[in-house]
Amino acid sequence: MEQKKKKFAVPHVYILLLALILLCSILTYIIPAGSYDMMTLEDGREVVNAETFHNVDSTPVSFLQFLTAVPRGMQESAQIIFFIFIVGGTMAVVQETRAIEAGMGRLIKALKDKSIIIIPIIMVLFSICGSVFGMAEETIPFIPIFVSLCIAMGFDSITGAAIVLCGAGAGFAGAFMNPFTIQVAQGIAGLPPLSAMGFRVVLYICFVLLAVTFVMRYALKIKKNPQLSNMHEFDKTREESVDLDSLPEFGGKEKAILIVFVASIIILVYCVIQYGWYMDEIAALFLCMSFIVATIAGMGFNNYANVLGKGMADIASGALVVGFARGILVVMNDGQILHTILQAAASGLSKLPSMVSAVGMYIFQCLLNFIVPSGSGQAAVSMPIMAPLGDLVGVTRQTACLAFQMGDGISNIFTPTSGYFMAGLAIAKVPWSKWAKWILPLIGLEYLLGAIFIVIAQAMQLGPF
Repeated sequence: MEQKKKKFAVPHVYILLLALILLCSILTYIIPAGSYDMMTLEDGREVVNAETFHNVDSTPVSFLQFLTAVPRGMQESAQIIFFIFIVGGTMAVVQETRAIEAGMGRLIKALKDKSIIIIPIIMVLFSICGSVFGMAEETIPFIPIFVSLCIAMGFDSITGAAIVLCGAGAGFAGAFMNPFTIQVAQGIAGLPPLSAMGFRVVLYICFVLLAVTFVMRYALKIKKNPQLSNMHEFDKTREESVDLDSLPEFGGKEKAILIVFVASIIILVYCVIQYGWYMDEIAALFLCMSFIVATIAGMGFNNYANVLGKGMADIASGALVVGFARGILVVMNDGQILHTILQAAASGLSKLPSMVSAVGMYIFQCLLNFIVPSGSGQAAVSMPIMAPLGDLVGVTRQTACLAFQMGDGISNIFTPTSGYFMAGLAIAKVPWSKWAKWILPLIGLEYLLGAIFIVIAQAMQLGPF
């Protein structure tokens, strides 16, 4: 008998990240150590000084440093890891009441065959949030809601996660006023705040149209034949799925819980925009919401604690991915090779024609985002180098900012080094390997669309207007 060939299995995300940490550790023995001096801008941000690159004594990563990269990465990422735990526990408390299930279920039944219109409407709303205030970590609480909702509508969990992640992601990548990417980059480049707004609005519309079209085509295909979904068998076993034929009662308690939930989201959006709230404040808001919801539902202290703890446990594996991903940057900083890579890229781009340099900047920013997924962090290390480099090779600073913006944003809902994205998948209970297989065509199309806009911007010599 012939032995059956084993199918290639995509490595677990932990294995992928450990392999990247090992690769970067090895590179510290090959790439010379180097560093830029840091300088402080008027607004208090620390950025690299592009004129101060110098080689330093080699500090290759030891075996012990490699082994400690993950625990040190977890320590450096503690804020987002514990944010994910608290949000996951809070959403478990809300789901335990079945109030959202009851409300959403009745909405779906009311829409009947028109449920597909929910997808573009919700995706556009999330894209606006991604564009206006850089919605990223804030997407996490919505993911389990739309996963349950989409399964009830006859779609699958990938569709539910995609409505949130692809909607906000398209708005983030094609943003017209994101304070964490555009405004930071333009400030570093010395451009007027929110300049080239008209061009960016067109960019935003194109990115959102592409994402909505891609998700809707998939959703309709799955509704027609659910077995085409890679998540079909698992979705049938989900405890949190909505059964439209046996909806829970939608009485006074359930309505009160929904009011508290919606009010919390409104407070979140307002305070993020008005007061600059970040993960600590948002986590506190959701923890407070869980107290109120549990009290309204009459859950009891011990039951509340058990549900909260179970919700945290369910997303532990995904939350800890953030620490693994941070380990990549930890070893690059240990070996002092990140700035060397930046300097080498700048030197290479300076020898190319202006149009090729513009596309090269875009490609470099796309690659850099895999190791520095923070938008403002990537701006701080790359824009002080790329903006003056553009002056030398004939690429406008506006185009350099555009290259950073899209390079930073597109892969955030694909790369396993993106903390909030991996947390979102963990809460959705969608394996990264299955998500990656599904979203790769969209990521490829978005990269291509971004390159087209870079070429157009460079041809127009896009400036501050």
